[in-house]
Amino acid sequence: MRLTTKGRFAVTAMIDLALRSGEGPVTLAGISDRQKISLSYLEQLFGKLRRHSLVDSVRGPGGGYCLARPGMQITVADIVRAVDETLDATQCGGKENCKDEERCMTHDLWATLNFKMYEYLTSVTLSDLVDSQLKKVGGDIAVLKDARRIGPSPRTKSLEAFA
Repeated sequence: MRLTTKGRFAVTAMIDLALRSGEGPVTLAGISDRQKISLSYLEQLFGKLRRHSLVDSVRGPGGGYCLARPGMQITVADIVRAVDETLDATQCGGKENCKDEERCMTHDLWATLNFKMYEYLTSVTLSDLVDSQLKKVGGDIAVLKDARRIGPSPRTKSLEAFA
């Protein structure tokens, strides 16, 4: 299995967006600054997320991105698939030609792992991840905002896992 930075960054950016979704459209520049992800990379990812109807874009002054549907209806698997990330632990891409055009002895093991990973990522919603982040900061979204501007304090040390 290879879950590359593309999938990881897409999930991180979607959490950031969801955390701030009640404030109106969120700019990619803001996400880039808070999460230390290249703006051009985010533009590529959000183009794919928009084409898969996970986010909507708002043009003009005050524009940015917002979730296209509630976070409880978006799974981690949806996000990873949207950015063309493959979750495949087999060497053959599921074609069963792993070893000299034959099925290898461990094919079923890796195919089952693929299924279990997909099953798990489908069970975790964006809302679950947002709730987890809010619990880390005591439900105070203002702490998340201030933490990036003023740096870590005793109250915001738990944010390091979010960064």
